[in-house]
Amino acid sequence: MTKPSLPDLLHAAVSAVGGTERPGQVTMAEAVAEAIDDNSHLLVQAGTGTGKSLGYLVPALAQGERVVVATATLALQRQLVERDLPRTVEALHPQLRRRPQFAMLKGRSNYLCLHRLHEGVPQDEEDGLFDPFEAAAPSSKLGQDLLRLRDWSDETETGDRDDLTPGVSDKAWAQVSVSSRECLGASKCAYGPECFAEAARERAKLADVVVTNHALLAIDAIEGAPVLPQHEVLIVDEAHELVSRVTGVATGELTPGQVNRAVRRAAKLVDEKTADQLQTAAEGFERVMELALPGRLEKIPEDLAYALMALRDAARAVITALGNTRDRAVQDEDAVRKQAMASVETVHGVAERITQGSEYDVVWYERHDRFGASLRVAPLTVSGLLREKLFTERSVVLASATLKLGGDFNGVGASLGLAPEGTQGDDLPVWKGIDVGSPFDYPKQGILYVAKHLSPPARDGQRADMLDELTELMQAAGGRTLGLFSSMRAAQQAAEELRSRVPELPVLLQGEDTLGELIKNFAADPKTCLFGTLSLWQGVDVPGPSCQLVVMDKIPFPRPDDPLMSARQKAVEEAGGNGFMAVAATHAALLMAQGAGRLVRATGDRGVVAVLDPRLSTARYGSYLKASLPDFWYTTDRNQVRKSLAAIDAASKAEV
Repeated sequence: MTKPSLPDLLHAAVSAVGGTERPGQVTMAEAVAEAIDDNSHLLVQAGTGTGKSLGYLVPALAQGERVVVATATLALQRQLVERDLPRTVEALHPQLRRRPQFAMLKGRSNYLCLHRLHEGVPQDEEDGLFDPFEAAAPSSKLGQDLLRLRDWSDETETGDRDDLTPGVSDKAWAQVSVSSRECLGASKCAYGPECFAEAARERAKLADVVVTNHALLAIDAIEGAPVLPQHEVLIVDEAHELVSRVTGVATGELTPGQVNRAVRRAAKLVDEKTADQLQTAAEGFERVMELALPGRLEKIPEDLAYALMALRDAARAVITALGNTRDRAVQDEDAVRKQAMASVETVHGVAERITQGSEYDVVWYERHDRFGASLRVAPLTVSGLLREKLFTERSVVLASATLKLGGDFNGVGASLGLAPEGTQGDDLPVWKGIDVGSPFDYPKQGILYVAKHLSPPARDGQRADMLDELTELMQAAGGRTLGLFSSMRAAQQAAEELRSRVPELPVLLQGEDTLGELIKNFAADPKTCLFGTLSLWQGVDVPGPSCQLVVMDKIPFPRPDDPLMSARQKAVEEAGGNGFMAVAATHAALLMAQGAGRLVRATGDRGVVAVLDPRLSTARYGSYLKASLPDFWYTTDRNQVRKSLAAIDAASKAEV
């Protein structure tokens, strides 16, 4: 039997999902197939509207090996499992003569734990367990959430939190879920045969395509114990997010509250002397943390070093004691012991990591108004880890709408541990980058406007001229504005000001409702504007007339006092590189490319991306940042932009 051709397979899949075939999608599919055949690696930039999920799914399904697809967002995971994969598998079946199986796999805490649900939660304060269903008043929000979870547990087939609609609070979910460290293990648990998390892992073992998230991929790479089934092809979608997700998983944290919780959990299971040792160490750590000032610790202060060594040694003694003692007087002892062990092991692990003091780690204090001080440790870079764990023994495809920064893939490649494209070497992963373009005509559909006449952003954040400019642009656009701000404080100030200046244009503010609800309301009414920070730069998909003006208040460089970013910048400089360009400018370019991508989401969209920061036009790094954005028509003429916005607004009103 002749092997079906890739264009034929792609055509069948695109027809099945009701899409339109794009030249970029065909180019992408061919490049993915080639990378899989050569066992090499591919970075592919595919603009919005290319249909990139089919661009990688079709060649991946056609080659017949097991594939893992890791995405950053829940929305894309669901789209793949509920829409793209079922239709594609059916469409390809006549030509492939097989129906590849697919499954979703997430971290254990995403699944309902039947042991927790039926036996209760190990309590910190007293022996035994408590029943959250009895403890929460049925009339309270928590009580109602828990009752709904109990009912849902009888009807759900997956136990997956994301299948529960409407959702429940994190607090309620914590009462019915466990982390992998707290889990008793299927063989020891009375509910093992019915366990939702175990069932998901079993389905994944049998599947040809496993859809997961970046966090689980990071855990699989970092922790050494395989979580994902063996696979020959890895596809990382939304790959621009991967480095920050892996960094997040590799970051350790210690807080006095967390240490005290570990003390309470262990106290009822170990002898008094061992418990007292941990209690004394916890008190010493708390005293040090009371005086902690935010910022990086290039050298660990003596008092902190002593407190951490005491914590490490006391935690180690508790771990040994927990392994050697049994106490049948404790109700559901295995669960209580497992939770205590998980808490104490975390404290021990972070204390030991900071005490050992690797030159590849960054340590800093953070202060939070509500939660007090925390001590954090993160890797200076994850590039070596990714090169070693990601790019060996399988072909890797990394896809995103924004991977090419400043005109090439080398910046993103370096952050992933890849040498510049084309570099030869025995142990260097072989890769190439391709940009398959976009189906949109950016110069005709959008304008990039830089407000060159404004004063540059100052440290104090007060920018009256910026607010005047924003007001005029919003009025010219008749609302329809997505405001992307570099800080929550700036977004709040702007929302407050604009609400009083132009009350006829409603302004929604991130944090005042759930993100999903805000985006829905923004899309429903063209006059409405939406202001916010980080998650809006990359999480908004509103095609059509409701989003015709995207405003960035300033270039989103990392904060100068961000301990991890400044440490990374310094490390590049010490190695002879340009730290500002490699770290701060790359960070800003990625966010700006994502932010600008909110404007044109469909072939009929028209509008303006307005950057209210003159440095994009005047600074030397401005050309690098502009080269990372879609190829919009560029201007600094404020009158021209107001006229264009008014014309787009009038045209949209005429169409209604």
